[in-house]
Amino acid sequence: MSDLVLNELSAIEAVEPESWNALVGDDHPFLRHEFLHALEASGAVGAATGWEPHHLTLWRENALVGVLPCYHKHHSYGEYVFDWSWADAWENAGGRYYPKWLSAIPYTPAPGPRLALADGVDPLAARHLLAGTWERSSLSSWHLLFAEEDDVAQWLTARPDLVTRHGVQFQWRDRGFGGFPGFLESLTSKRRKAIRRERRLVAEQGVTLHRLEGGAIREADLAHFFRCYEITYLERGRHGYLNLDFFRRLHRTMPDAMVLIQARLDGRPVAAALCLQGRHTLYGRYWGSEIVADCLHFEACYYQGIEHCLERGLTRFDPGTQGEHKLSRGFAPRRLRSLHHIADPGLRAAVTRFCAEEGRHVEAYCRAAEQALPFKA
Repeated sequence: MSDLVLNELSAIEAVEPESWNALVGDDHPFLRHEFLHALEASGAVGAATGWEPHHLTLWRENALVGVLPCYHKHHSYGEYVFDWSWADAWENAGGRYYPKWLSAIPYTPAPGPRLALADGVDPLAARHLLAGTWERSSLSSWHLLFAEEDDVAQWLTARPDLVTRHGVQFQWRDRGFGGFPGFLESLTSKRRKAIRRERRLVAEQGVTLHRLEGGAIREADLAHFFRCYEITYLERGRHGYLNLDFFRRLHRTMPDAMVLIQARLDGRPVAAALCLQGRHTLYGRYWGSEIVADCLHFEACYYQGIEHCLERGLTRFDPGTQGEHKLSRGFAPRRLRSLHHIADPGLRAAVTRFCAEEGRHVEAYCRAAEQALPFKA
């Protein structure tokens, strides 16, 4: 019999940051206690926004030995693995899809670990114990989004009945380029010339780019970034998911993880992209601009990030979700799998068929995308 004890928490502040962070490591800033606490303390996550924290923790005597961020979700906004059609179908049939269980990082489609365990904890025993939480509940489903492949594989070993859904993102990896000129040299002549032209266009418009890290990011820089971030959402008729208090809390508690790429015109900031970084990976997350400038988005959100990785020895750049335009700039397709526990047998069968058909399209798309990469043969 397992000696693990499961405890469900309604707020992450119930756990000491040191104990939580000792399990999650330092390459995935979104799983850190500071990030999740900033979401909750700023009000970006909570009952009012439809993200009710129900974090699952595992204990051995008085020691924290496992953590899995969990939420009761009352909608499907901010997830980036879309199940609206599943919800509509179930509710049209008289069922209740929401609330549902969700193990993911709110508003953050960045692959990374979800379940973090201490050394010596049996991963299968831990997953069996955790799975009992949603299997015994009255909620319709549980969803694991943007987990690392090892995490997904171990969940499928523990629970082969979980429905697998396939997806794809685009990520850049250092192939031993040595620097940005080496990266360019690895590309076909056509793409190399195109990137040089895009960067030249930005400079010809009088825009300069500046990378600020940690303590070099001032309060005024953060406030300007947030104005730009809000512009991106206001163009779509709504406010962003995150607020200025959230970003200020991040800057206070985990400044070393922050990289602000600031675009300036005549010495004045006019656009900004905020990235987070771990030990090996740069994560491009948030962007906005007060001006319209040719190719500025490509420069601030892609080329500056690649340069930063090459200068800092980071081996991977995850620029965010969606966007085939990333492919021609050296971001290769990365296959992802999400997992889904659907309580009702009828709905589970329908979702299984949907995911199988979707998976065939994703596989064909990935093969075509890999053939379209701009690297020399």
